Amino acid sequence: MPTRSLNDAVKELRDAYELAKLGYAVTYPGQPQPFITCVYRSPEEQLELYAQGRTKPGPIVTQLKSGSKHNTLPSRAIDIAFMQNGKLTWDKKHFINFAAIMKSMNAAIKWGGDWKKFKDYPHFEI
Repeated sequence: MPTRSLNDAVKELRDAYELAKLGYAVTYPGQPQPFITCVYRSPEEQLELYAQGRTKPGPIVTQLKSGSKHNTLPSRAIDIAFMQNGKLTWDKKHFINFAAIMKSMNAAIKWGGDWKKFKDYPHFEI
């Protein structure tokens, strides 16, 4: 089962997320706040996720069959959504706002929303 524990991420990514989360709360009070949906997942779980939208129902959410930065422990990637009043939202504007703060915390942070071919707005990696 994929983990959502920030402790499963590399220290640089963990630190950047924690600082960005605080910065986001101050900058966007009253807005949905970041919520970690995935940190580590096994290579087998990666294959299952890759099948989604291809050989299994659901939307395509990854372009990698293997070799994701989620597949290392400690993980070099995290995925997030936004939560308010117990409900998750995937509104792109929240990801854009959070990404600006997150990337400012560490220049080595890469955001999936900046990728040219496959936009992965929930994804951050180092």
